[in-house]
Amino acid sequence: MINKAVIPSAGFGTRFLPATKAQPKEMLPIVDTPTIQFVVEEAVSSGIKDLLIIIGKGKRAIEDHFDRSFELETELEEKNDADLLKEINRISNLANIHFIRQKYLLGVGDAIYYAKQHVYNEPFAVLLGDTIVDSKEPCTAQLLKIFEKYPHTIIGLEEVEKEKVSRYGIIDGDLIEKNIYFIKDLIEKPSIEEAPSTLAIGGRYILTPDIFDCIEKTPAGKGNEIQITDAIKLLTKKQPIYGYKFEGTRYDIGNKLDFLKTNIEFALKRKDLGGEFLTFLKEIIGKY
Repeated sequence: MINKAVIPSAGFGTRFLPATKAQPKEMLPIVDTPTIQFVVEEAVSSGIKDLLIIIGKGKRAIEDHFDRSFELETELEEKNDADLLKEINRISNLANIHFIRQKYLLGVGDAIYYAKQHVYNEPFAVLLGDTIVDSKEPCTAQLLKIFEKYPHTIIGLEEVEKEKVSRYGIIDGDLIEKNIYFIKDLIEKPSIEEAPSTLAIGGRYILTPDIFDCIEKTPAGKGNEIQITDAIKLLTKKQPIYGYKFEGTRYDIGNKLDFLKTNIEFALKRKDLGGEFLTFLKEIIGKY
């Protein structure tokens, strides 16, 4: 049983400046819900309620979002807005959420290393704070099922277009069961020519504590950052690593175009907004 999850959320979000000058990119809303709330709710829906969020300077808004706001609660009570009050209270009671600050922004691998003391030599889930997976069964829950059968590091995978492999960590692996791969190698952001497949790492992992020794031995890679892909690559030399092509659609909120696309898709799915929004989109498309 895996009881803990780690959510790295310390990056500057420079691709969203000036919006992220004083606001974490993980707090940018998908319609009316901060991106990171979707991530936290995925972990909770997967049965994990002990969460460690790795933050950096200027990320206090994430802490405040999951904390209680007595002033706001009082305001909603006075307005008799029971539905909103219930939702605000639900958010602040989602899970036991802990925070630690990454002192130097040295990449996702370094951020995960901050969890070493928190996970106490247990396997743990990792969910990137700027990546949403929309699926019937929570993506992390899918990985946990695979972990029960293969109790080693499990990496969530998605198929990407060949032209986009340079954006992701890509795996080289053998299919051993439906959607399950034995991973032989991983390459961080390869060129099209270098990429061994089109199976990309999708921002979800189940990691064993052995990863911490590998992170310690991983030199800085692209962008002078310690890449978790490179650390897992070292781990493949010591023990089996598996990948699972999860069911669902992954939304990367790390760039503006995908952020806009995500907002449109999620708005169209809303019962309270979808119909009117679709009519509006048709009108706009007609104008252009």
